Amino acid sequence: MDIDLRFFATFREAVGEKERTRTVDDDATVGDVLTALEAEYDGLEGQLLEDGTIRPQLSVLKNGRNVVHMEGVDTTLAEGDVVSVFPPVAGG
Repeated sequence: MDIDLRFFATFREAVGEKERTRTVDDDATVGDVLTALEAEYDGLEGQLLEDGTIRPQLSVLKNGRNVVHMEGVDTTLAEGDVVSVFPPVAGG
């Protein structure tokens, strides 16, 4: 099945594009996708997951809803889902 991935700020720089479509297994989870992204892009290695969970301060959305309010890394994906990955934001 195909899902859309969207990257922001430093993650966009690491991937080299704002958005891409990715084919994943029918039983894929958010954790599966994040693991694959860390393995594929050097700039993302160790930036998305920590001890099998989404790193603190990181926002990962499935169709606009933060996956920490769903099933975290075990959140399942379906055809056409949009997964957005936001790095920590600092400022003041």
